[in-house]
Order: sequence, then C-alpha cells, then structure tokens
Amino acid sequence: MSTATAEDRSWWGWGTTAGELSKEESDALVARTAAVLPGHDFTDHAPPGPDDLDVAPPRVTPPDVLAALCSDIPVDRLSHARGKAFRDIVRNLLGRLDHIPDLVARPRTEQDVVDLLDWCSTARIPLIPYGGGSSVVGGVEPRFDGPAVSMDLGGLDDVLEVDRTSRAARIQAGIHGPALEDRLRPMGLTLRHFPQSFAHSTLGGWLATRAGGHFATLATHIDDLTESLRVVTPAGISESRRLPGSGAGPSPDRMFLGSEGTLGVITEAWMRLQDRPVWQVTASVAFERQDDAVAATRAIAQSGLYPSNCRLLDPAEAFINAGASVGGGLLLVAFESADHPVDAWLDRALELATAFHGTVKTKRSKDSARQDGDSSSAWRSSFLRMPYQRDALARRSLIVETFETACTWDDFEDFHHAVTEAARVAIDEVCGGAGVVTCRFTHVYPDGVAPYYGIYAAGRWGSTVGQWDEIKAAVSEAIAGHGGTITHHHAVGRDHRPWYDRQRPDPFAVALSAAKTALDPAGILNPGVLIR
Repeated sequence: MSTATAEDRSWWGWGTTAGELSKEESDALVARTAAVLPGHDFTDHAPPGPDDLDVAPPRVTPPDVLAALCSDIPVDRLSHARGKAFRDIVRNLLGRLDHIPDLVARPRTEQDVVDLLDWCSTARIPLIPYGGGSSVVGGVEPRFDGPAVSMDLGGLDDVLEVDRTSRAARIQAGIHGPALEDRLRPMGLTLRHFPQSFAHSTLGGWLATRAGGHFATLATHIDDLTESLRVVTPAGISESRRLPGSGAGPSPDRMFLGSEGTLGVITEAWMRLQDRPVWQVTASVAFERQDDAVAATRAIAQSGLYPSNCRLLDPAEAFINAGASVGGGLLLVAFESADHPVDAWLDRALELATAFHGTVKTKRSKDSARQDGDSSSAWRSSFLRMPYQRDALARRSLIVETFETACTWDDFEDFHHAVTEAARVAIDEVCGGAGVVTCRFTHVYPDGVAPYYGIYAAGRWGSTVGQWDEIKAAVSEAIAGHGGTITHHHAVGRDHRPWYDRQRPDPFAVALSAAKTALDPAGILNPGVLIR
C-alpha cells in the first residue's frame, strides 16, 4: 500500500507545524490571558508524538487493484481521524484514540472515486469524504464502531477549464484555497471565498459544508458562487447543467450543497468568479454603547451599500483580539471593487455610523501606509492566528472555542442575552466562574445578523473535553430554544446533530432520509452526519 504524503500539516492541531506559535508569541498570549483569568494553572502539556501512540492495525484490506491508493501508516490514519474542533485537539493532546480510520484512500481520478465507492458499498465499509480536515463539528470523524475508510480528495486538485467570458471555472474538489487563487491570479480572477480555514481547506469541503466566507454581505456562502456540481454517488454520477439561474423545479445542486459527504462525493464544480479588486478602503468606528453599535451595523446592512466587511466586535472581543478599548463595540467596515473607487460608499457608511454616536478611529485605502493603532489590521492578523492561539491555550488547560449562529434583527437583543447568559451560567457551573464570553458579528443581512460567540474559560487538565461538552450543550440549547440556527456556516457534522434534528421540518427530514436511501443504498457514506 502507499505511504503517507510528505507534508507539514500538524497531526494533532490546526494548520502546519511551522505555523504554531513561537515561544515569544505563546508567552505574550499567556500573559494577556492571565490578566483575564488570574490564578489559572498555565502549565504547558505538549502533544504526544504519533509514534508514541498505540495505533491498532487496520481491520480491512483493500482489493489489489486499489491497494496503491490506500495508506495504513499510523500517522496518516491519525491525521485523518478528526477535524480541528477544541474537543478534537484536546483528545489528540491526551492521546485518546477513540476512533480512527483503518485506511486513508487517495483517489487520483474520478474513476478511482467510483471504484472506491463500489468496493466500500459491496463490502459495507463506511467511507468518509475528506477535504482539508478543518471541520470543527465532528464532520470527518468515524464516530462509530467497526472499520472505516477516509477518502482524501487532495489528489483531485486541478483547475480544468476557465470561461473568461462568463467569469467561471471548472475546478476539481480537492484543490486548497491558496492553490486555487494562485491558478486564478494570472488571469486577474478570484473566487473571492476566504473562510478562516482558507489555507487548510478545499473547494469540495466548502461545497459539502455550505461554508461561509470572509465577506459580510451579498455572496456570504459558497452556495452563491456555485454554477453547477458533479457528484459521484453509489447510485451513479449527478451532474447539473451549467446555468446562471434556473426555475426548473427544485435545484439539484441544493441537494448536495451542505450534504456533508453523506449523499455523494463532490468531484468538481463550475464556480462563478470575479475580477480581482483594485480599490479597497477600510475604517474602524468605536461606540460607547452596545445598542448604538448594533443599530449602526443594522443601518449599514439595510442601506444597500453592501460592504465587503462589516464586523462588529463587542468590548471583550475588541480588547482580546484587536487591542482596542471601547465601551460599546468596535465596528470594522470595508468596501472593495474591481470596477470603480469605493470611497463614497465608505463615506456614506461612516455617516450612518456617526449618526449613531460612533467615533471614526481609523480610515485608510489599500495603497496608504498602515496607520499605527489600526484596529482593523490588528484584528485581521489576530483572526488568522486565532486557531493557533486556541491550540496553545488548549495545551494549558484553557477552554477556548466558538459558537456561531444567526437570528433576525428584531430578535437579536433577547437572543443575545439568552445565549450569553446560558454561556456564563455554564461557565460558572463547570469552571467555577472563571471565564469570559465574547461576541462579534461575522455576516450581516438586511433582515438579520450572524453572531459569533467566543468562550475563554479556565478548565482542569484531563477534564476539559467533558467541561466543553457541558458548555456546548447549554449554549446550543439556548440557541435552539430562542429561534436561532444551530449553525450559520460551521456545518452540522456529528456535534450539531441533536439540535439540527429539531431545527429542520419533519417532512424535510423524511425527504432527506429517502434521498440517502436512494443515493447510498448500503448506507456507507459518512454515517451519523445529518441523519441517523
């Protein structure tokens, strides 16, 4: 069988080993966190080496014709066993090998995908499609008894065709974000989809999880950028027609967007592209009252200006991740265009913000020198490093994780109070009150907002997984009980299943189960995700 590919990816944590925090960064992070959580034991617990773990031998052997596609190397299996949620990281740190795949299969062609599906269907072996492995909801973990195969789509990583006239491209699902943008850049094009996991996730993963990108308005999800899909299922290949729009019945693409690998394996897609932006302007606005900050953000969301960024950070989020001290919130707003200057759009947004008593702190264009104390730049830099910071704190018994959701504007005040109160009560009960709850808006719409909650709590080494599970359940109950969605862009996976089951209408659940039975008769594709 094949050997593991040589790569710098961390087997236990986020991203790459080279990207981990330096000692200086870790010391500074611990110092900042200690100021918020005094008295916590910040002892560092280094991850075990993969060779030090007792990995059981594989329970299945591939047919000879597929053996060259499969790896049973322990570190390969370990690195495909879980995603990158807090509970995944901590279990890795503790060396808990609850469930790991028996084989990692790496198809090189679509026919390889077909052959692997045929083998697993015939042998009744669960198969889990795997993109970049950045799931934070248990989406790639074989959380069940018995053998499993992880299918890594990284070998299908080409841009097959570009239609410059229509601004679209046919792209294989296994391509990672940076590689995709590198291929499009010489043509002056971009997909313009930049989730926080951009460097370590794939197009197929974005499609399968209905991923949300960085941009706050208009094309917020990968759905908005999808022209057509090609999907391999055990029942055959589904390929939708390439069209700018259609009213011909329910959309076939919508069945697979967000299906999380339980209905089929996405192998390629035609994606809508954009010209690369030339004009970019950003600003930050401080507020003394939270109500004013929320009202200003809503006014901008409903203005028809459609900023590329419109993030509102609450005081705790602004202080921890942007180094800004504000009383009510810090609004980061930006505009960009490939066609025209956008200064007038920013100026109007700032007029709206100042009408709600906001104070403009910084304002700059793409080509201007970065100003000292630019909170927008500081927050963006911290945003990209957040998962590495999370890992460093997890090693030190901190509980650091996020919840994201969406609700309508009219419900936000009561919803926000309920969620934050549930989080604080849970932290008090589970961690003795030593913790902080933060909130930022990641996406804004004319009719509502996507709040993103962060939790920093003092845990006990060896118990943080259980502590996190209790906090997770409490907050999820508050979200579901007050009309929010259990996920706006992190997907359902196995972690959100109990609340997703309650959120979706019963007739739709019946239809989804019927689709699963029709497309995957043997029930091998990612069991436990979305449906029983």
